[in-house]
This record gives sequence, structure tokens and C-alpha cells, in this order.
Amino acid sequence: MTDRGGRSSALLFWGVVAAGTLVIVVGIVFTSRFNTDITLTQSPLLYEATPDVSIRYLDSVEEFRLTDYKGNIVVVNFWASWCGNCRVEHDALNGAAAAYADLGVTFVGIAYQDRDSASRAFLDELGRGDPYVYGVDEGSRVAVEFGVLGLPETFFIDRDGVIQGKVSGPVNAPFLNRTLDAMILGEAIDPQTTTDDVENL
Repeated sequence: MTDRGGRSSALLFWGVVAAGTLVIVVGIVFTSRFNTDITLTQSPLLYEATPDVSIRYLDSVEEFRLTDYKGNIVVVNFWASWCGNCRVEHDALNGAAAAYADLGVTFVGIAYQDRDSASRAFLDELGRGDPYVYGVDEGSRVAVEFGVLGLPETFFIDRDGVIQGKVSGPVNAPFLNRTLDAMILGEAIDPQTTTDDVENL
């Protein structure tokens, strides 16, 4: 009985130690994440024309092309219902879409490697942008053209249809506001946010 009790106590002790270690590791991961600046990342497509590829609307069999929006600033966001960071940035994208709609800015969300039903459920749960264009990347053709490596990824296209910036990872409202303000004024895009911006995710 004593041996069994001792073993049980030892197992309980090491279980508590393991749980505590896990909490510390998770804390470190989250702390490092929120102290990391959002940066515009490198892409072979920077300063190149937007790929002229057809995209099916999420809610229709009809198709559109990003080149249809030439003359507008276009924000293209690749996302999926299974992407955790897509939830993190969702409200910021919706808010910016509404705020900049009258300034000639179009937001396009492209669902990547996702079921249509799951994409719609995601939008029904978290809310659709208004205005916002939702498309489906069938066969990952669009992601290949853009060189998407992971989700979420966001591209900024100027009024001439030229890609001016790319962000890998979630964006936030301060970053979107500053980037779009610069593009509207014809200025260079700021290459990174401040830590304060990241804390506002």
C-alpha cells in the first residue's frame, strides 16, 4: 500500500510539474508573438502587375478577376475557416473595408483550401465585411500565382494594378490604416508597425 501511495504521489507531482511547464511555454510563445512587429515581407511579385487569374465568387458560380478593380486600391487577403490567425485579423479587415470604401479601396477575401460551407459558416459567425468581395481559390491556382506560403497573407495593390506590399501573418487596424493612408496619398508604404500596433491586435 505504501509503494502504491508513493507512486501515486510521484505521478501527481510530475503531472503538476508538466502542466506548469506547459503553461510557461505557452506564455512565452504568446508573449513573443505579441511583441513581434508586423512587417511587409519580401515577394517576387512586389512591384509587378497583379496576376490576371479568374476567381469564383464564394456565393455564386460567377467569376471575377482582380484586374477588374484596376483604378482602385485593392487589398487581397488569403484566409480559411481553419486558420486561427484569420480570426485574429477578421474585425480589422472588415472595419477597414467599411472605412475606406468611399476612398476607392476594395477588399477581396480569397478562401484557400477550404470547403465553401466552412467558409460561409466562418463568415456567418464572425460577420461579413460591407462592402467586401469574397472569392474561392479553386485548385489553389490563385495562391500559386501569388506565391502564398501560409495563412493569412495580405497583398496591397495600387490603382495601377501593381503589387506594392505583402504581409505574412495577421494584420491589425493601425497597420491597415497607415498603409492605406500612404497608398491613397501616393506615398511609400511604411515597412513595419510599432509594438503598440501589435498590442492592438
